[in-house]
Amino acid sequence: MLTDAIKAVLKRGALVAAANWQVVVIQFVAESAFKGLLVVPALGAAFLVALIVGGEVTDFLDRRLTGVLAAVVAALHRHPGALAGYLAGLLVVVVGGSVLMFVAKAGTVRVLVEAERAAGPIERPPLRARETWTASRFTLERFGEGIDRYKGRFVRLGLLLLAVYAAAGLAYLAGVAALHRWTAALGLPIAGSMLAAVTALALAALITVVNLFYLLAQILVVALDCGVRRALGHLTPLVRREWRLLGGVFLVMLVVVLLATAASILATGALGFVGFVPVVGLAMLPLQLLAWLARGLLFQFLGLTALGAYARVLRGAMHA
Repeated sequence: MLTDAIKAVLKRGALVAAANWQVVVIQFVAESAFKGLLVVPALGAAFLVALIVGGEVTDFLDRRLTGVLAAVVAALHRHPGALAGYLAGLLVVVVGGSVLMFVAKAGTVRVLVEAERAAGPIERPPLRARETWTASRFTLERFGEGIDRYKGRFVRLGLLLLAVYAAAGLAYLAGVAALHRWTAALGLPIAGSMLAAVTALALAALITVVNLFYLLAQILVVALDCGVRRALGHLTPLVRREWRLLGGVFLVMLVVVLLATAASILATGALGFVGFVPVVGLAMLPLQLLAWLARGLLFQFLGLTALGAYARVLRGAMHA
């Protein structure tokens, strides 16, 4: 149920994010750079497979990024040396790009936490632009100071997150393999596929909850100006104190993101369908670019809205 308290913190988070729109752009650029870095090993992999195991480069480049990586790993399975070298290079790119994201997030969280703390009751009606812009705290100096002050702590917290991802992924693969062996021995391959799908949903739910606690820990690191261990120590009692409000904000934002994702998929499919028309397809390129830009900025805004809302809830819990 969308209570008045949930509406108030979400509205405050959205207004704080809007007043500091610069960090929305910065986060969008950082995420786009990270995705761009992932294209490099995909392109290199296509040429590597073409040289080692044969085939056409275009056969790989016609696939999606995840499809290219999966096809490369499968193709290099019989060449352990090449596979190990490729996976090592991919790991360097992923970790390096992730560190870039962690560092940029340090400045973003610092700006938004300070903006939420300093803003007046901007969520109360009537909504006026003058009062809303009092929540603006972005400056390049403040953003840079946030990076300098918190980058080490954010990188450690981020590497911990990557370790959790890796452990969850390995556990998922081991579980799926065990399920397939068990159901194959019983002669129920369809049951194995169904159980694998349920396991994938459970993994997605687990990752979503882990991301929530990761975001809350980032906020506490800045709000309390403490280390990662102390922030994690404070996290559990604060969540217990405000679990209803935090859970409500989390569920509302999850529904909003799912709806935005569905709308984005439909819009992308429609633009892609029109793009098959030769002449009209060229005219659609600027529109597709604008759609990509709008989608990226929208999802960043939604994420930072949630960050501002969580910062408000945690601040209230710490002073309760």
